[in-house]
Amino acid sequence: MSSINTISVEQLTRLIGTPKCPQLFDVRADDAFASDPRLIPGASRRSAQSLGVVDEALRGRSAVVICEDGGKLSHGAAALLRQAGLSADVLDGGIQAWKEAAAPLVPEAKIPSRDPQGRTVWVTRERPKVDRIACPWLIRRFIDPAAQFLFVKASEVLAVAEQFGATPFDMEGVFWGHRGELCTFDIMVEEFALGTKPLLRLAAIVRGADTARLDLAPETAGLLAVSLGLSRMFDDDLAQLDAGMLLYDSFYRWSRDAVGETHSSPGNRGRRPR
Repeated sequence: MSSINTISVEQLTRLIGTPKCPQLFDVRADDAFASDPRLIPGASRRSAQSLGVVDEALRGRSAVVICEDGGKLSHGAAALLRQAGLSADVLDGGIQAWKEAAAPLVPEAKIPSRDPQGRTVWVTRERPKVDRIACPWLIRRFIDPAAQFLFVKASEVLAVAEQFGATPFDMEGVFWGHRGELCTFDIMVEEFALGTKPLLRLAAIVRGADTARLDLAPETAGLLAVSLGLSRMFDDDLAQLDAGMLLYDSFYRWSRDAVGETHSSPGNRGRRPR
């Protein structure tokens, strides 16, 4: 059982990918990180000492600090965060315990460079339907909660990417795009090493809806219908993305926790993610 001001690997695993996930700070020393440059999904690198000064946008939020073994480095950094007004816990056992649980780790080399505010910036075609909503959801829930998304004319995507230091996605000829029968969401799950059962199940549904292969999963037709409906409800692509976040949050929680349930099952309403 975790002690006060700590969180277990099991508890954190249940929060990752949900809107209630705390801000995750990896404070491993540079040499320790260099020996295995992978991050817990959604985590960002910070020096332990720098956490005494936090962005105003983080105030009122909770945080989890991660070091190599859950020792003094993360406990000191968490204390600095609490001094700055955040609710902060330490990952019990640190990254070592996470690895022992065979939980997913994202290769840092695959994460695009960040802007001066510490955010990744992505750009794609305007008027999204399926892949261009699913991918931003995946990025914000598992890679960078503060990620920014630019929706522009298809003919301007590459120029905007170069001018604004953004990463293009879901475009022909770019790294983060379709490959063979796989859609961009599939590629992101694979490249970011996020191949858990729930995300692979969700990826099949997204692929079917995005490539008109409705036979891939029974839920595919429903996702396509809702996605097309959202595209007609919103003129603003960012407003559509905000609505789509809830849609994919729901699909993910179903994929993780409710496969096999029926409408008459008692469910889990009102309980915290487990």
